Amino acid sequence: MRFRILAALSLVLAAAGCGTGYPPGTIVLRIGNWGGAKEGNDYDKKVAKIYRDFEKENPGVVLQEENIPDSQDYVSKIALAYVAKSEPDVVTLDASSAALFIDSGIVTDLTPLYKNDPTFHLDDYFPNVVNIARRGDKLYAIPQDFTPMVVYYNKKLFDKAHVPYPTSNWNFEQFRETARRLTIPSPDSAKQQFGFAFTNWVPGWIMWIWNNGGDNLSPDGSKAVGYMDSPKTVAAVAFLEQMVKEGLAPSISQSAALGVDPFANGQAAMAISGHWSMIGYDAAPKGPDGKPKITWSDLGVVALPHNTPTSQTVMYEAGYGIGAHCKHRDIAWKFIRYMTSRTVQSIYQQSGIAVCARKDVADERAKSSTLESEFIPIIASARPPYGSRVEGYNFVEDQMQKAMDSIIQDNRDPRAALHRAALAVEREWQKR
Repeated sequence: MRFRILAALSLVLAAAGCGTGYPPGTIVLRIGNWGGAKEGNDYDKKVAKIYRDFEKENPGVVLQEENIPDSQDYVSKIALAYVAKSEPDVVTLDASSAALFIDSGIVTDLTPLYKNDPTFHLDDYFPNVVNIARRGDKLYAIPQDFTPMVVYYNKKLFDKAHVPYPTSNWNFEQFRETARRLTIPSPDSAKQQFGFAFTNWVPGWIMWIWNNGGDNLSPDGSKAVGYMDSPKTVAAVAFLEQMVKEGLAPSISQSAALGVDPFANGQAAMAISGHWSMIGYDAAPKGPDGKPKITWSDLGVVALPHNTPTSQTVMYEAGYGIGAHCKHRDIAWKFIRYMTSRTVQSIYQQSGIAVCARKDVADERAKSSTLESEFIPIIASARPPYGSRVEGYNFVEDQMQKAMDSIIQDNRDPRAALHRAALAVEREWQKR
């Protein structure tokens, strides 16, 4: 273990030492982000041009992007770099892990910078998105973009089955009945159609618990027993279990047999995901006729069903912070202000990767697209993930995923599985 930590630390230090070979006086601004190698697609080209334009506007400044594959590797490597006082100058914060970055001091308070900048206006951003990185009167990141998790539905499949499009005031039972009417069983997996494409990815199904009046942690994040195993939480998980067992959603083995995203493949009528999925849907597989199996014109977006007075969802956000050991905070702030400006965001968000955190750009895009406009009413009901406030929340999600696997695959009783997961979380919390 100690060898692995030292090895990782040496890689971090080596990365920090990059950037030599530039003319004397050059400022190399390191930008930390998650993600793998560049693929040369339109999104990568768009970002590259945005970066080069910043360099042109700021002679003597070179942007050095440091991409770290996998979000969990990103978090751990940025933390190691901070210990070595070599974290990137600009640190991209994911709402799901913001607690570690903020509470550990990896990023610095931006309040003095934005308050002393007459060209920057915090009111331009959605307030509930801004508040993800707020602690009291301090703000540690400026949001770039985000997504509420939503229900996507395939209008083409709804029309073919003569099923009305869903509205945001539906409940669990109405969702199940809609899925039932859109399910077409078949012994041939290629011809099977599901009402709902469920996958056991906790960030994508935690909202079902909230929309049944339950939760997985206490409001302060300190307790799991009594919350993760509460009757309302158990009932929400049992509902998802029944969707799979009734054949309305694919089992794990069926998903494996399909080998593709059933919703993007036109084999599921509904799916829950974020705005980022629109990029994948835009590149959906083609049918025998050479046409995409789903296009943006086939998509509809609606809030999650709820057995509570109003629907709730979670929002996943990306924002920019400044590393605690940054030596060029004025340039780092200039980069953040540039990247979150209306001009740059109007270009950047053309990729369809997310909803812009700027209200003006989000509204501008909503006016140009019916699909984009369907996201806007859902934003007000979106709440931050616990990972934005609870350090180590990924352990909670791991336990919940294992519980759901045991429920769906091994027929374990939902209450027993969730109670076991809750106890595991509390044992982990006691080690702190």
